[in-house]
Amino acid sequence: MLNSPFQSFAPRKVELTGSSSMLTDFWQSEKDFCVSLSSTPNNSLVCFNGHGVSFNQMRNSSPSPNGMCLEKIGNGSYLNMVGHPDGSSKAFFSREDGKIWLTTVPQQGTRDSLQLDETIPFLDLATEGHLSSDLGFVGLAFHLDFVNNGRFFVSYICDGTLSSNCAGRCSCDRDVGCDPSKIGSDNGVDPCRYQLVVSEYSAAKGSSSSFSEATYADPSEARRIFSMGLPYVSNHAGQLLFGPTDGYLYFFTGNGGIRGDPFNFSQNGKSLLGKVLRLDIDELPEMNGVSNQSLWGNYTIPKDNPHTGDSNLQPEIWAWGLENPWRCSFDSVRPFHLYCADDGQEQYKVVDLISKGGNYGWSAAHEDQDIHYPPWASQGTKPTNGIFFPIMGYTVPSTTKYAAIVGGYVYRGSADSCLYGRYLFADMYSSAMWTGTINIDGSGKYTSASIPLSCSKTPLPCDDSTDSPLGPIFSFGEDNKQDVFILANQGVYRIVQPSLCDYVCVSDATTEQATASVSGGSQGMATILKVLIGVASVLGTAGAIYLVRTCFCNNSVILGNRIGTMQVINNTTTRGDNSSLATTTKAGDIELAVTKPAEYHAR
Repeated sequence: MLNSPFQSFAPRKVELTGSSSMLTDFWQSEKDFCVSLSSTPNNSLVCFNGHGVSFNQMRNSSPSPNGMCLEKIGNGSYLNMVGHPDGSSKAFFSREDGKIWLTTVPQQGTRDSLQLDETIPFLDLATEGHLSSDLGFVGLAFHLDFVNNGRFFVSYICDGTLSSNCAGRCSCDRDVGCDPSKIGSDNGVDPCRYQLVVSEYSAAKGSSSSFSEATYADPSEARRIFSMGLPYVSNHAGQLLFGPTDGYLYFFTGNGGIRGDPFNFSQNGKSLLGKVLRLDIDELPEMNGVSNQSLWGNYTIPKDNPHTGDSNLQPEIWAWGLENPWRCSFDSVRPFHLYCADDGQEQYKVVDLISKGGNYGWSAAHEDQDIHYPPWASQGTKPTNGIFFPIMGYTVPSTTKYAAIVGGYVYRGSADSCLYGRYLFADMYSSAMWTGTINIDGSGKYTSASIPLSCSKTPLPCDDSTDSPLGPIFSFGEDNKQDVFILANQGVYRIVQPSLCDYVCVSDATTEQATASVSGGSQGMATILKVLIGVASVLGTAGAIYLVRTCFCNNSVILGNRIGTMQVINNTTTRGDNSSLATTTKAGDIELAVTKPAEYHAR
């Protein structure tokens, strides 16, 4: 058991001191072993017992969803929602103006709403430079051991002209072949006036003896983790996540802005723009280590980062070739699966499955239509130039002026079994929603389809006086029960039982034919998990659909901020007056008809 991947799961860790310990010292049977390591033990899992495994059997797929039912539990507009690390029903919410709040998420079925007093924030960073609706606070992540150490991390964009504490190296420098004087101003803003910052803060115990009971944070910055000057105003990304299996901090950066990425920041291995960065925030750099290693702050490099020995790529880089990753998430059941929605400037909005060392193509792949994204290529497929294709996405027509993808979560909640195992993502401006799942043919490809949304008779009434009751969708959230929430301009919405919106979850007849063989070895192990399958093809089904029905199931529908009764005829979505609203050309593609909302949030 010494250095075994099962060591941390063993019930009596104190005895794991020698290499002579075996699995049977801790688990009396194969069943005990499998149940202890499986979050959802059932007959659909195959347990690896150290010998060769083969199976060839038919399995029922997960049911295909025919609609997503929501309940509105809050009126506030937020950008981040993070479940409390203590595993309770508490959650943190944050907004771009720099405020974080702590509240309790009401249980489903109680008809209670969020009781969030915005006058009493957990932390207020509004004075940290330029924090506004266009820039400001973007990322929030809690240390995996928060309940014992109280550490948490925030990311934001500050204005160096407004705060002396907003300073750092410029991302446009000699190392990346960039001269700030040649960039020019962006909407009157000089290069690197704005800084992308990651800071560490600590919860305050107050009169309690546990960080789990902390109701506010120490307003003083504990440590400046990272600071980098941005060449342009937009495309900054900035989300933070902790790896659930490795404990490292994942930091997502955009390409810095301006159309086409003319300085090729995303493909430049010396630049940290357009990247997924992986940082060790537990081990501090040695004295003079920041300057000697040309680090961007107080962190160290994980030893297994893919480019630690490559002089052409910065060691912080975990993956690269991204344009503006807007909301990424780890699958809570398959924690090695990291999904990122990348908001490209071109006609395709895509979802990537992030791999160690992967290059996701921006902007090189966009210069050649022969290797341009979609029709959606297989995940993990490497073209000859070494670029990873996206796994899902949608097409934006040339007539649509505003569109932006928002990444969500692989749904692992218990309210809607038809959504279980499906990745959720949305378009910000049209409020259109998609679900995606891996195909059952073993190709590694994913299929995504648009799904209707509807409000139930919720704790708070949805706004049915406008074309879009949700308004622009800014982000998604997930609580400790793996319930998924939509964070929109009009409020906070939770996915609930489909029957509350008159949707029916019907088992799909699709079956999986799977064949696999796994061989054991001193260095090898295999974990075979159930694959939740089924293709949600709402737009390809003849008959009436409801892309977004307003509250109380009144059979009104919304697509691209328009209301009408829609039918699907030959894969073309039309209104009741037969005027075309959207056309589907292939799975996952939908043409969006949207108008710019009154409040535009730059990303």
